[in-house]
Parts: sequence; C-alpha cells; structure tokens
Amino acid sequence: MRHGAIVGALSCVPDLDAALTDYRDVLGLEVVADGPLDPALAGAWGMPDSAGRRMAVLRPASGAPCWFRLVEQPLPDGFQPTRTFGWAAWELTVQDVFALRAELDGSGVQVLGEPKEIAAIPFFVAMQALGPGREMLYFNETRAMMPGTDLPFAAAKVDQAFIAILAAPDRAAAVEWYRDALLLDEADTFRIPYSMINRAFDLPADHITALTMIQQGRMPIVEIDEYPAAATPRAHPPASLPPGNALLTLAVDSLDALALDWIAAPAVRAEAPYAGRRCATVRGPAGELLELVELG
Repeated sequence: MRHGAIVGALSCVPDLDAALTDYRDVLGLEVVADGPLDPALAGAWGMPDSAGRRMAVLRPASGAPCWFRLVEQPLPDGFQPTRTFGWAAWELTVQDVFALRAELDGSGVQVLGEPKEIAAIPFFVAMQALGPGREMLYFNETRAMMPGTDLPFAAAKVDQAFIAILAAPDRAAAVEWYRDALLLDEADTFRIPYSMINRAFDLPADHITALTMIQQGRMPIVEIDEYPAAATPRAHPPASLPPGNALLTLAVDSLDALALDWIAAPAVRAEAPYAGRRCATVRGPAGELLELVELG
C-alpha cells in the first residue's frame, strides 16, 4: 500500500445474510469477520447510533489489502442511488466481466449497465450494477494500461476496489480539497454523456457531465463527478451511517501531516483493515465519510 490507496469500502445493507450470499457466494469474496460494530469505531465515524449493528468484513480471495465492510441497517424509505451527494459507487476490478455477468442472474446484484466492448476504448470493459443495499458497484475488467493511469489487473474473480466515485455539488471545490488537503494529484478532467446520471435525473441522453480523476501518480483513487442541480444531500438519521455506499477508507503516509478536522481524535485499532495502525475519519466536501489509515 502507498499514500492514497483504497484500503476499504463500506456499504449498508438491510439484510446481511442475504448480502453475504451475494458478496461471498456470487462475487467470491472471503468473510474474515462477522460481529457487532464496535461503539468506539461507530463513534469515530460520528455515527454512534450504528453501534452494535452487525457488520461483516470481507476481502478478495487474492489476498489484496482491500476490505469490504457490510453493515446491517434498515434502508430508508425512498432511497434512490445516483441521486444524492456523497459516495456514489465503488469500482472493482474483475477477471472476466462477461462470465461474472452470467453469474449475477437470480442474485441480489442487479445489472444496470450491460458489459460491452468498445473498440475506441480498448483498455477495459465495464459493467454497472446495484447491490443488495442499493449500493452501486461498477465491475471493471482491465484489458490494457491507459495512458497516464495504471488500471489494476484482477487476481481473483472479483478483486480490489480501485476507484471510488464521488457525487459532488461543486466539482472544482472537491477537486481542490482532495488535491490540497489530502496531498493527492489532480489528473485529467473529462466531459462525457454519463448514462447513469442522465437516466437517474431523466436528462437527455446527450447531456454532458464533467468529471475529474484524483490520483497518486499513475494510481487512480477518486472520480469526482459534477452532479445536476436536482441532486440533494443523502437523507438518513444523522447519527446512523448513510444508506448505500457509505464510507471509504484510504491509506495515508501520516495523519499528522494532514490539516483536517477529525470527527474524533486518531486512535490505534487492531482489527482489519487497520492492523495496529492509527486511523481517523473526516467529512469531505460533498458530505462524504472518509476514513484514513496511517501507514507509518
């Protein structure tokens, strides 16, 4: 791991046993822990009402240092993904996106965007899906390296999360925060007809969305999307984790080198994904929960 690497991604699901059937038995992730969410950890996230809820921790069969956490929590009425600010999706690298697509039929993972090869973009084949807690999961089969960006090749059927997609009310302000406050690199900005956003907001198919990549050198980390004016903050009980894609965990060289307003003071935790390292959580510019684990 190095500064900026994605260490973990946490999603909330209404039925953890059903979600484990999908994440473990269909996606092939391995369960490494299953038990109540520690009150001290929930407090460090500023979400004390989520304490005691059942949480499972999973990792790829490859052994990659990236953990997926699922917290069992009721799904708020009317929650619709891709319509609110905050974490919008986790992008995961997979070995064979077409084979995975065939396995998702009959599961709790609903395909929203079918995988398709695009001759003009030979670097990867992507598929968009909705998880059992209405969390967005993008599955990406890497075919070749991109100019300026290293896309990871999967060493398991479903491997590590390598990009987190952030829905921002002010893309430029979010880019500045990730660049200057987290000491990461601003990479390319693209302007594209973004089908997931256009469908979610009933926009014309040719409506253009601007997005900027945040990287560390050639390593992609966060894609920051400029969301339409109709987007809103994500509604949830203020002391409970947000629904869907809830919290991202990144590795950093030093917590002390970052001038951030921590929700709670940094503390050492023994369990995965912390492994005896200090960690602390902050609210990002789009209201997102961002947990940082110190590599030192």
